[in-house]
Amino acid sequence: MKFLAITLIVHAPDPVTGVQKSTNERFREVIDNALLAEELGFDGFGVGERHERPFISSSPPVVLSHIAALTSRIRLFTAVTTLSLLDPVRAYEDYATLDHLSMGRLDLIIGKGNGTAQRELFHVTPEDQWDRNAESYELFRRIWRQDKVSASPRFRPELTDAEVWPRPLQQPIRVWHGSATSRESVDLAARYGDPLFSANVTHPIEPYAELIRHYRERWEHYGHDPAQAVVGAGTAGYYAARTSQEAIAVYRPVFEGYLAFQKQLGVEPVFATLEDFVERSSALIGSPQQVIDKVHRYHEQFGHSVLHLHADAGGLTQAQHRASLELFQSDIAPVLRRDIPDPPFPWPPVTAEPEPGPEPEPESVSAPAWAPAPTDR
Repeated sequence: MKFLAITLIVHAPDPVTGVQKSTNERFREVIDNALLAEELGFDGFGVGERHERPFISSSPPVVLSHIAALTSRIRLFTAVTTLSLLDPVRAYEDYATLDHLSMGRLDLIIGKGNGTAQRELFHVTPEDQWDRNAESYELFRRIWRQDKVSASPRFRPELTDAEVWPRPLQQPIRVWHGSATSRESVDLAARYGDPLFSANVTHPIEPYAELIRHYRERWEHYGHDPAQAVVGAGTAGYYAARTSQEAIAVYRPVFEGYLAFQKQLGVEPVFATLEDFVERSSALIGSPQQVIDKVHRYHEQFGHSVLHLHADAGGLTQAQHRASLELFQSDIAPVLRRDIPDPPFPWPPVTAEPEPGPEPEPESVSAPAWAPAPTDR
């Protein structure tokens, strides 16, 4: 099993202290958490994309590029890239560039995104958001694989033998499809033989398990090998301590702070008590053995091989946050890595050697000295 640390870069008051960091401090915290994730041995670090309050994660390529420059091993994820809002040509340019800057450590998780405010900001309607997501992904996918693309999409100007640069390093990039409540993302992932990442953070297990079953059914419907279907899953929260009593005592004020924040927003909580949250949500709160047992219970329903934890302290002190992540890597991750298989694809970059191009004319200063990466395979 592989483990990611993911942040949506929420910029809101601390749920326990009520103190809100400055924007600059919050970005610095994200960078520090990425470095901590690499130091502790996490397999990936993800940055979400949102275009509305209380998030400041509107530019994941920029944030991930900075993290790429400071790290060397950890894979970099988007969580999620909101292709329903973006021009796929521009999104390709950003991520192909990041692919090179990270030396091929980039994975994308795509999705339509959530939130009315960000949809209105980009003039996307509830009626066309799924069509935009599918069209943008299909065009993005073609551009990544082909040197020249012609297309007549509905939601952006047509392309005629268009060349989009730079050509990428990974051949091809791995794209996951983020799924929370709808079958559209699930079907798109299954159609193209791509892995699925279940949000798995808001509700009890049943609706997420149903979507994952649907993914596997559609995967086989499209003629793919069932053994190659890959699922990742999120968690609603994480805090581990040596005893369950200590974990509950430390996490209680964090949970109560989030309840108060939900009430301020007029949101009815799905889990009204910490005990219910620990029992019925995907949150991993307790002793190492309790966390291991719960991941196994979810794995029986999901069959997932990738798990994400929250990268942010989120109400814990930095010392508590670090100690809990250290405990995860020392006592929890080794057991889960042993018990649950990794995804059936290589984790390191998948690249192809570029084909040599023609030598430039001696008098030319603009002729290309190298050819694009190989065409679609």
